[in-house]
Amino acid sequence: MSSAYPEVYLVRHGQTEWSLSGRHTGRTDIPLTAAGEEAARKVAGRLPAIDFAAVWSSPSQRAQNTCALAGFGNRRVVKEDLAEWDYGAYEGITTKAILAERPGWQVFRDGCPNGETAADVGARADRIIGELRGIDGSVLIFSSAHFLRVFAARWVGLPAEGGAHLVLDTTSISVLGYEHDLTEPVIRRWNQV
Repeated sequence: MSSAYPEVYLVRHGQTEWSLSGRHTGRTDIPLTAAGEEAARKVAGRLPAIDFAAVWSSPSQRAQNTCALAGFGNRRVVKEDLAEWDYGAYEGITTKAILAERPGWQVFRDGCPNGETAADVGARADRIIGELRGIDGSVLIFSSAHFLRVFAARWVGLPAEGGAHLVLDTTSISVLGYEHDLTEPVIRRWNQV
């Protein structure tokens, strides 16, 4: 279903060794695996033929390389606010290992020691949304799973913690937009792989 209103296309970066093993990858700059690079090359063919008004990327090499391999590297503008959640003391650790030490922990509810809370990530998402609403046209964004989940929740007016109810696979494409007018932001498509 196409829309008469601008849309925001979200692409989660390609596979990395840490995304494959379930390790929290916030600020550690992990490269794409060979499979992640191959999947990134296929992203352009999965996107509609749109002349995007802007192409933005997280500062991570995994997001920037996904963007470049998808054919948008020459248009990419790096936005610091698109960085993945800062996991602090939980960087590089799996959820299973965290739960062994801290039963019941949930990143969206509890945040990370010496890292960010959902509200911190939500504030960054809100700044990006503010910039997007000033652009006349559709925008393509490359970033990471937890940030994009919070971003989508904030797009539709949910608290940042609402991102807990959305999942994203590597190199998935999701689309945010509007329904009847620009006052009705919606999730148009989610986690397409």
